[in-house]
Amino acid sequence: MGDKHNIRIDKFLWSVRIYKTRSIASDECRKGRIIINDIQVKPSRTVSKNEIIIVKKPPVNYSYRVLEPIENRVSAKLVEQFIEDLTPEAEKDKLNIRDSIGIIHRDKGTGRPTKKERRQIDRIKGD
Repeated sequence: MGDKHNIRIDKFLWSVRIYKTRSIASDECRKGRIIINDIQVKPSRTVSKNEIIIVKKPPVNYSYRVLEPIENRVSAKLVEQFIEDLTPEAEKDKLNIRDSIGIIHRDKGTGRPTKKERRQIDRIKGD
């Protein structure tokens, strides 16, 4: 598995399936969306046991505790052995609120809705 004290944060976030690719994890670190000990971290920052990582994925801020640093990607079933989800329910409810607002998805480039489409949208929303 390698030396457990020299695991990069971007590689760790990828290996516990918080991000789909390591490059996305690195980009998120550079954007300042990964916080450890109230400090925004670079992708090369090493992670150690019992550190709390805050991952900002708007609109939710997820919190995780590192149980065991790992270097290689593991299956979704085994992730619970390496991180503990500390995210409060209030943060997770933000996802449900966003979905319940009733934002209608329109494909890019379709332009403004026509009068007929607007009436259909209003019926769906219940206005």
